Amino acid sequence: MNTEVLISELTFKGIRSSGPGGQHVNKTASKVEVAFNIENSQALSESEKNRLRQKLSSKITSENTLILQCGETRSQHQNKSIVIERLIALIEQNLKVAKPRKKSKPSKSAIEKRLKLKKQQALKKSNRKPPQIT
Repeated sequence: MNTEVLISELTFKGIRSSGPGGQHVNKTASKVEVAFNIENSQALSESEKNRLRQKLSSKITSENTLILQCGETRSQHQNKSIVIERLIALIEQNLKVAKPRKKSKPSKSAIEKRLKLKKQQALKKSNRKPPQIT
């Protein structure tokens, strides 16, 4: 993944934000919406695109566009930098390939310890029962 190319492919849109800011919120478009088209990206290889399509299937639109918004601060510039960081982190996180789990076997001492504790528990429970009168 080429981050610089990816950032150049982003499309930004300023929209009116809700939240703190008073009258300022009603006048300025401080909330930033970023759209990233996965399909037309030059920054990603085909395998990376497929991986993102699978992993982010619930977050992308039908046109394979990933859309994020940020309206945390009153500044459009700060919101823009925050949303870029989030997008890059989201893409990097979903491109990571998880290491396959290696099966492990419990040691002999661990098996013996488990069986010993099991026997103790069974003995404790059997001692709680009332004696059988025959």
